Amino acid sequence: MNYERIKEKLEILADAAKYDVSCSSSGSKRQNKNKGLGDSSGMGICHSYTEDGRCVSLLKILLTNVCIFDCAYCVTRKSNDIKRAAFTVQEVVDLTINFYRRNYIEGLFLSSGIFKSPDATMERLIRVAKKLRLEENFNGYIHLKSIPGASDELMQEAGLYADRLSVNIEIPTKAGLKLLAPDKDHKDFIQPMKAVQNSIQIYKSEKKIIKSTPVYAPAGQSTQMIVGATGESDRDVMYSANYFYNKFQMKRVYYSGYVPVADDSRLPALGTEVPMMRENRLYQTDWLLRFYGFDVREILNDQHQNLDMDIDPKLSWALRNLDQFPVDINKAEKRMLARIPGVGLKSVGKILSARRYRKLNWEHLKAIGISMNRSKYFITCNSREFETRDLTGIQIKNQILLSGSSKYSKNFTNQLSLFS
Repeated sequence: MNYERIKEKLEILADAAKYDVSCSSSGSKRQNKNKGLGDSSGMGICHSYTEDGRCVSLLKILLTNVCIFDCAYCVTRKSNDIKRAAFTVQEVVDLTINFYRRNYIEGLFLSSGIFKSPDATMERLIRVAKKLRLEENFNGYIHLKSIPGASDELMQEAGLYADRLSVNIEIPTKAGLKLLAPDKDHKDFIQPMKAVQNSIQIYKSEKKIIKSTPVYAPAGQSTQMIVGATGESDRDVMYSANYFYNKFQMKRVYYSGYVPVADDSRLPALGTEVPMMRENRLYQTDWLLRFYGFDVREILNDQHQNLDMDIDPKLSWALRNLDQFPVDINKAEKRMLARIPGVGLKSVGKILSARRYRKLNWEHLKAIGISMNRSKYFITCNSREFETRDLTGIQIKNQILLSGSSKYSKNFTNQLSLFS
């Protein structure tokens, strides 16, 4: 093995992979068997967080950065004058095993530029996963990127060896994709999603009858959207995400703030700041949709097409719906408790348990751990202190922002914080 050449390839192809943030591994329960290598438990693999808050796998690479497409937003587009490289199948397998044995990684996130054709690229990605599973007896986590336009047969095979599959929708709207990637077709992104969804359902049904049926993509599928490359609103982004969650039962939708990589009049200028705070707000909105029972239309609609950058989306919603507050903490149902700014789901559970035995006052709520600097404007309890006053939404917002301990008075940390 030419170690210098492998090192050079690794530097090129690991760097090119950093723009893909859809690398979560949660949900897989692949067990080690036959004294094999690795174990992907329910907690998934370990991740590293870069300085800008992006979640990256310790071995996260492209098979190649050669690509037949010329997407304006992509650093590996065919017209870009960059150094090209490609791993062989065996090189990726060897790297994965060697890194695993040195305890550098617990799994593999493998993507690729599209060379020759979608099917040729997808087939080679599958060969890597297949070799790891069958020849190296590797039971660690494997996430494969689904290639837009790949055949249903290849997508079905991919799920037999990968824990998770993802096909990145890239641009949230059809119009944006047509503008920045005119040689790509939106339906080529949707077809692999359908194939994976159908296979997941088929294998689950068969396993109920035949226990020996193999597990298919146990961690499901995910997708990613680039935010800020085109003029889409936050409503456009989240309505697209909501569609993928409902239509294809996505495990996760990821949002990646556009990093300017090209001098192109269709794109933000080089040097434009990456919209990290906007990315953060989209993740918080995503969390509200998946775990807090919100409908996307409550948060984003014709009257409110973009998220507030200075306050989180739950607080923003509450300030626009003051007619639903204050909430009596000792009587409100679980759904409404979860909508109180500063009250997370763990706190909701503690409130429901504690109020069986006593009426809760402010001291009880402090002990439970709710964020008093926000919640006190939206609740009543068995106490008069901090009782709600006749304040407008603007006044409440300003008081929260001026609070000495408020996380909103300064820029967000880049690692996501979700309604604790």
